[in-house]
Parts: sequence; C-alpha cells; structure tokens
Amino acid sequence: MSQSRPRRRTASLPSPAWGWQNSAACLGEDLSLFFGPEGERQAERELRERRAKRLCAGCPVRTSCLDHAVSRPEKYGTWGGLNEEERTSERRRRMRRANAA
Repeated sequence: MSQSRPRRRTASLPSPAWGWQNSAACLGEDLSLFFGPEGERQAERELRERRAKRLCAGCPVRTSCLDHAVSRPEKYGTWGGLNEEERTSERRRRMRRANAA
C-alpha cells in the first residue's frame, strides 16, 4: 500500500481584477493609439490622444479603467479617457476629496 503525500499549497499573491478589460472598447486596438512613440511631436501627440479619447468616450468600462490607472498609478498613456497630466490632476482631486471627508 502506498502512502499519498499531502498536496503542497503554494502561496500566491492576489491578482488584480482585470475582468473589466474584456469589455473594453480598446480590446484588440493597436496600443500605439494609447501609448505614443518616443520623441513624438506635440501636434502628433494631440491628434493621437484625441483619437484615443474618442474611443474611450464610448467605452462601457471607462470608469474602471480610469480607477485602475489612478490607483496604481499608471504613468504613461491614455487610460479611461485621460492622458498622463489629466490623471495626475484627477489623482490630486481624489486625494483632496478623501482628505476632506
């Protein structure tokens, strides 16, 4: 008769809830729309960001995407319809609101 060994459980870190991404309007889009190339000129950046924000505007998970980016913080790209500078302002606004509560 053989003895069975107890299964060893491995510790795992909790994984972030990424399920919202499956419903994102950007699913399957070229990432270069949301993350500009190195050395991108200002006019090109503004045009690219406008196109990305247009896609984000109709996204059913825009709020989840923005919440993710603000809470991490994601430093680059367009997330939830906001670029880097706009997310920094949003992060500060949320912190002020939380501190005032």
